Amino acid sequence: MLRTPSINPRIVEALYAETLVLADEVRAQFDSARREGEKLGADDLARVALSCEALRTTTRVMHCLAWLLNHRAYFAGELSEIQLRRHGRLVTSVSPSDSDNCALLTPAMLVLVHESERIYARIERLERAWRGATDSPSAIERLRERLATEMRAG
Repeated sequence: MLRTPSINPRIVEALYAETLVLADEVRAQFDSARREGEKLGADDLARVALSCEALRTTTRVMHCLAWLLNHRAYFAGELSEIQLRRHGRLVTSVSPSDSDNCALLTPAMLVLVHESERIYARIERLERAWRGATDSPSAIERLRERLATEMRAG
């Protein structure tokens, strides 16, 4: 069973609980802001900024939850290590928050945006440590390395 110094079931469970709470707070805060903006007739730029950052923040949180759920399934014996390696990668194409958009958000929303970035960065570090601690070069990668060495020497 996969156990590295950087990841274990307790860490995964704690992060999962923390991320679930954050997901609920993000949903509540951005939904409330959207409804208030509709009532108050907020300008188009503010509504677009709110929508963009709500989408980025929610996407970031959902990718964290997916990664954590895959690892929970692995530790529960529901996924093999091969399945986890193949399908349990953290999505790295999440867009960073836009500073111009963030300038239009409330302080409470900014806290949630930054919290989502913090959790995502933490899981990203765990992912790198986990992959680095357990991934070994494939046979093809080793062959390429040998060929490159031979080409340089020859």
